[in-house]
Amino acid sequence: MADIFFWCSKLFWGIVSPDGLLVIVFALGMGLWALGRIKAARRLLTVLFGVMVFITLFPVGSWLLYPLESRYPAHPDLVDIDGIVVLSGAEQSLKTALWDSVNLGESAERNLAFMALARKFPKAKLVFTGGSGGLLTQNFKAADVARRLFREQGLDLNRIIFESKSRNTWENAHLSAQQVKPKATEKWVLITTGWHMPRAVGVFCQVGWDVIPYPVDFATLPGYLGAVEWDFATHIQWLKTAIKEWIGLSAYRFTGKSC
Repeated sequence: MADIFFWCSKLFWGIVSPDGLLVIVFALGMGLWALGRIKAARRLLTVLFGVMVFITLFPVGSWLLYPLESRYPAHPDLVDIDGIVVLSGAEQSLKTALWDSVNLGESAERNLAFMALARKFPKAKLVFTGGSGGLLTQNFKAADVARRLFREQGLDLNRIIFESKSRNTWENAHLSAQQVKPKATEKWVLITTGWHMPRAVGVFCQVGWDVIPYPVDFATLPGYLGAVEWDFATHIQWLKTAIKEWIGLSAYRFTGKSC
């Protein structure tokens, strides 16, 4: 079932991704034009143009992400922590392997926060969870990049449990819980991107792992959500992120993978 869910989620997103849909609609419009249905083609292409202009001007993605990012406080009070778990997301595994140098992309704040808290709470158990989310290859693992990063930054790797088989958030929580076996009395901190935190907390809840949310890597600008600017590339990227996360959140709850 885990493999079916993983493959279906990847294939479904390939179809409904906003940028992909824009291309599909444009292709439909041109097809109608080629078939001689000029009026229908003009209507469709006009609507498409209007949607693209709206996305270019307004941060629709930020409007959708802000409710997710604002659900938990950015700086929770942490006292007597027993463990810290961080989700993968920033590690560029293939690029790291090809260049023989640690490469991180967006969400690097996850690892920065993890290292900071690891030093602040030297007795806490440490967990990094993340394998590869690639559809066709599982050869390059996020955990391998993290292991090298933490070693280069001076962390004691003997303190860290690396889970390297997970491909998505559900497997992050499920496989890590099997490996760590956290006790109900322990206080664990969960680090991930702000807009991803609601889904992550729900998944950890479902596997019986109570965590303290520690969101980082925020995408939105509180107080500037109504700003108008001409930036299609940025706006479409955040719109993709927002729609994907809301779909993921709904799918996880529908399939019983989240509280």
